[in-house]
Amino acid sequence: MKGFVQNIEDIANRNKEFRKVLYTASNIQLVVMALNPKEEIGIELHELDQFFRVEEGTGEAFLDGVRTGISAGFAVLVPAGTKHNIINTGNVPLKLYTLYAPPNHRDGVIHHTHAEAEKADEHFDGKTTE
Repeated sequence: MKGFVQNIEDIANRNKEFRKVLYTASNIQLVVMALNPKEEIGIELHELDQFFRVEEGTGEAFLDGVRTGISAGFAVLVPAGTKHNIINTGNVPLKLYTLYAPPNHRDGVIHHTHAEAEKADEHFDGKTTE
């Protein structure tokens, strides 16, 4: 079967990796993330659109200087060219998934920690899951 059909809530809630690319198509990419307490993605600025959905935990979304509290059930849509960050403000991991359109990372990439992700110099190379 082409595509991705799975329970993303269960996958996101079980995930312990800082970043794990689950599926990459030519125009969109699905990634799960887990931010430890007080951890953040870090200020980013993409020339692509990005969507986040929080499954567990509490945090803060930062978009072009505006901070908004987020928790389970919240969606955050980041248009291309928007300076943004997601911060875990709670005491338990912040579990979420994100969609990049178009893809941003190499298919199948796993970064166990934020530090590992920061050191990696990897970007989408045009190769998709299928």
